[in-house]
Amino acid sequence: MDCLFCKIAAGEIPARMLYQDEQVVAFADINPQAPTHILVLPRKHIQSPAHLEEGDEALLGHLLSVSVAVAKKEGLVRGFRTVINSGEEGGQTVDHLHVHVLGGRPMHWPPG
Repeated sequence: MDCLFCKIAAGEIPARMLYQDEQVVAFADINPQAPTHILVLPRKHIQSPAHLEEGDEALLGHLLSVSVAVAKKEGLVRGFRTVINSGEEGGQTVDHLHVHVLGGRPMHWPPG
């Protein structure tokens, strides 16, 4: 498999890791869209939210739980935004499910 995020999760490509366990990893985005921009993703390759399967519920819950924990650890106590893009029209640029955790500045609505 030639997936950028799978390679980062496996340690084959370096990243500034902020969290990792047996199910998920979190690292700083190399093209940040906010002062703090973290990507949290499962080690298991899942292309997008549209590709979740029966049995992935616990993993998805853990993914969101870790997203919140990493946001707090990074000092985003005044608030943060979590974003999951799905598919090309949804803004997904890497075909591996991931949560963007954005903070460090006021977030506005609509986002895009």
